[in-house]
Amino acid sequence: MIKLRLQRKGRKKRPFYHIVVADSRSPRDGRIIERLGRFDNVSEKQELTYDEERIIHWLKIGAQPSDTVRSILKKEGILLKMHLERWGKSEEEIQAALEEWRAARESKTGDVVLNKKEQQKAQLKAEEQEFKKQLEEKAAAAAKALEKKKEAEAKAESEEESAEETTEAKSEETTDDTEAVKEEETAEVEKEAEAKAEVEEEPAKEKAPETAEAEVEEPEEAKAKEEKTAETEEADQPKAKAEVVEEDAAETEEPVAEEKTEAPKAEKKNEKDAEATSEQVSTDMNATEAIDHIKNSSVDELDGFVPKDEERVTVQRAWESKQAE
Repeated sequence: MIKLRLQRKGRKKRPFYHIVVADSRSPRDGRIIERLGRFDNVSEKQELTYDEERIIHWLKIGAQPSDTVRSILKKEGILLKMHLERWGKSEEEIQAALEEWRAARESKTGDVVLNKKEQQKAQLKAEEQEFKKQLEEKAAAAAKALEKKKEAEAKAESEEESAEETTEAKSEETTDDTEAVKEEETAEVEKEAEAKAEVEEEPAKEKAPETAEAEVEEPEEAKAKEEKTAETEEADQPKAKAEVVEEDAAETEEPVAEEKTEAPKAEKKNEKDAEATSEQVSTDMNATEAIDHIKNSSVDELDGFVPKDEERVTVQRAWESKQAE
């Protein structure tokens, strides 16, 4: 039996088909009798080309179309044209009937069928809007968290200020009380000193000769004390110099240690920045940026760029097409 069927061509995940005439016993990709057209419903072109006269010729001979080819011929109006020819209609009547049939079909469908490229654009636009919406929600949540944090800090500061005010008031009260007590004590001490001075003045007159002898002995004791103080000062001077030298050495050593600690910190920051740029994934970008990055980078550089939780179809398709290249 001779059949009109589709013969698969193209590559993996990007097929297109030839409309062919072949023996039903031959394999799908085997020998054919004649090629009648081309059908592509996967790529952006969405093209369908065929030789109408040859298709009608083979159908009149008795070739049987497959289910897919039959639906294609039905949508294109070829089967209707064959029926009208069999009924003996003229070409003008056939054209008028075909135009009427196409107008009725368009009125039923109403909406214009989008091609593959327009569908991808619409899907990409929807994904970008959803991504922007998610970013706005995250920004709003972060702003609310900052406001709450500021309110908590303001409350803590107000509480600290009130506590400081109360402590200052208490300290002022205690200082006033201590000053009053000190004044009373100093007054009592002055009174006792005056009383002692009065008591000591009376025997001082009787002991005048003894004080004269004591005054003679005092210069010798003063000289001995001065010599001892000079010796202690000379002994303390080397110690003070040693302490000054140690302080200078400590001051000079501190900046060196700080510089040594600051250098690895800078290196760690640079390493962290490099890791952050290398760990960037497609979910951190919108769809257009992710697709451009995939197109402009090699497959080795894109290892791990598209994670498993990537739900955007356009990004997945761009990644699959990049792998297929």
